[in-house]
Amino acid sequence: MTSTTCEFPDLARLVRPRNVVVVLGSQRPNSEGARLLENLSAHSRLEGELFVVNPPMRGDGPFRCWPSIAALPDADIDVALIILRAAHVMDALRDCAARGIPFAVVMSSGFAEAGPEGQALQQEIADLCRQTGLRVYGPNCPGLSNFRDRMGMTISPAFKSDRNVGTIGIVTQGGGAGRNVVQGLSYGAGAAMWLSAGNEVDLGAPDFIAHMANDPGVRVIAVLLEGIKDGRRLVAALELARSRGKPVVILKIGRSEYGMRAAQSHTGSITGAADVNSAMFAQFGAIEAHDMDELVALARLADGGRLPASADLAVVTFSGGAAAMAADQIGLQGLRLAQFSPATTEHLRTSLPDYAAISNPVDVTAEALKSIDGLASCLRAVADDPAVGAVVVPIPADYAELTDGIARAIVDAAADAAKPILPVWMSRRLGTGFERLESQGLAPFLSLTTALAALRKVMPRGLLSGPDAAPGGPACAEPAAAQAVACTESAAKAMLREAGIPVPQGRLSRSAAEAAEAAQAIGFPVVLKIASAQIPHKTEVGGVRLGVGSAGDAAEAYEALVRQVGARRPDATIDGVLVEKMFHDGGREMLVTVRADPMYGHVVTVGLGGIFVELLKDVAHRVLPIQAADVRDMLAGLKHRAYLGAFRNLPPIDAEAFVQLVLRISEFVSGRPELREAEFNPVWVGPPGEGAWVLDALILTSPDVERR
Repeated sequence: MTSTTCEFPDLARLVRPRNVVVVLGSQRPNSEGARLLENLSAHSRLEGELFVVNPPMRGDGPFRCWPSIAALPDADIDVALIILRAAHVMDALRDCAARGIPFAVVMSSGFAEAGPEGQALQQEIADLCRQTGLRVYGPNCPGLSNFRDRMGMTISPAFKSDRNVGTIGIVTQGGGAGRNVVQGLSYGAGAAMWLSAGNEVDLGAPDFIAHMANDPGVRVIAVLLEGIKDGRRLVAALELARSRGKPVVILKIGRSEYGMRAAQSHTGSITGAADVNSAMFAQFGAIEAHDMDELVALARLADGGRLPASADLAVVTFSGGAAAMAADQIGLQGLRLAQFSPATTEHLRTSLPDYAAISNPVDVTAEALKSIDGLASCLRAVADDPAVGAVVVPIPADYAELTDGIARAIVDAAADAAKPILPVWMSRRLGTGFERLESQGLAPFLSLTTALAALRKVMPRGLLSGPDAAPGGPACAEPAAAQAVACTESAAKAMLREAGIPVPQGRLSRSAAEAAEAAQAIGFPVVLKIASAQIPHKTEVGGVRLGVGSAGDAAEAYEALVRQVGARRPDATIDGVLVEKMFHDGGREMLVTVRADPMYGHVVTVGLGGIFVELLKDVAHRVLPIQAADVRDMLAGLKHRAYLGAFRNLPPIDAEAFVQLVLRISEFVSGRPELREAEFNPVWVGPPGEGAWVLDALILTSPDVERR
């Protein structure tokens, strides 16, 4: 994809301020203001001054207070932290702008999430930011936590306990869910910082992702999104992170209708279509999680620095049943069991009892567990095998001291193993072995399914036997075209022909005689299709005749089409009948659509066309602009991609011709901002050398959008 240009602010003074002012309405014990002041004064390493502004000047409190920001002594203040009633926030922000304070964090609620009155207040903040250059974080947020530099600009009572510092950056919109991620990293891989801007009136998730992408102290970025305010900025931030080599793991809430409604009511933002979001994440290298546990697990895996070297896995366990279950799940996930080298096999043979299973999966048996050093040696040897990408260690049950010994062997082997070693604790009884693994940073997965699904998701691109399943979902829905104008098929194809996009030879006929003449000129067989802007889906009203083989048949087909469709759709204006060359049935029917997405601009969809559109719903999406490699990836991501290859007596499709067709369509769309939706179904793709052709075209435009 072509690089997305976007400017992101420098947040250095926000995440690591020297001088801070807190603007609050109360210092009462256990209030949010009191917790914020405690976090800053007792649990943070603030290099400069902490100023407190308390406009009502209620109570003495442990801190000296000033009545306003304007009354503060002369100092270069980096951040204002504001906890006031929503009605008073704007006055404080105006004072910040007048004072030249670059950043303000508004933790108060009562804005867009609270209804029309709150939305109006939030719009005032947005206007102030635009007019003055003040950057606002929030409102309706818990603040931000910089664990690495020990800065707790947050109302959270748990900040004082956040002591496991690491290299994972956390970006969220909700406070409670973000706290869940932070606590999920209590052992092992820890958090570097947590930025959670609530309603994102100004600064938002893309700005935070971009900051962490440029921060050398952050290796992995874990993102929890409820809504997406600006899809193009999010794309640019993900692209920046990828260019910096920073894995991004994203959990997007709002995949179902219920989830979308809940996310909108919480953050007041647009959730976006789940299938398009998923496609965009994959397109820009982000790893998508589907629940909180997986988000944390994937971030841990990506942060370990030792991602799977291949899709060939080894299983080492002490249970034959667990070994079989692991092998089964490996196959179901599209992964493979590694073939050990002779050296590895010999090491296992000499280290394990004669009755142990030393081929992959390895069953060391309970007898071998008596030697912790021996088990660690076997795990290390398997991990060192060049054919092994990662090692999975299923622990089916807790046996107290025995499983604690297994845990010690895993910890010992994992410390210097060449590949990741993943323990899977399959029992609901969590013993000392589980606690040992957890405290040593080897957070065990709780099921083989989740462990192997996570491994698959962090596989470097190209290592899998087949790509991850492309996001599903309807390829085309009936457009809500209240203000859209539909072109007739003949007009749409004239536009495509002018743009160099292959369409069949055809002619619009307005009488039976013209249809017969057109068919004779084009050459038989031909197809006749009713032409009406009010009938986008012609087959639904019997508006298509295939395989017409003579001029007389063409004339009769014309009369029948006009008569039958006129009876079924008396409201529609019939412009005539389109007569076109008919292609042979040795090709495949594909779908190409382009839609103006409110989040990301134009999104192209590719999938199986014709009758398969509604039947299989097998599609892949990409955000424009795209390159040839993106189209090839889309084809490879189709679940039923075997349909495009050689089978029975049919040769494979002319895949490269289809790739070029999609690129031409993308270029055609990019120069037309007025284009709202374009559906090309079917697109006929012939055998190699016969090309790809748009057989049917539906184009909707927005008349109020001017062309460039």
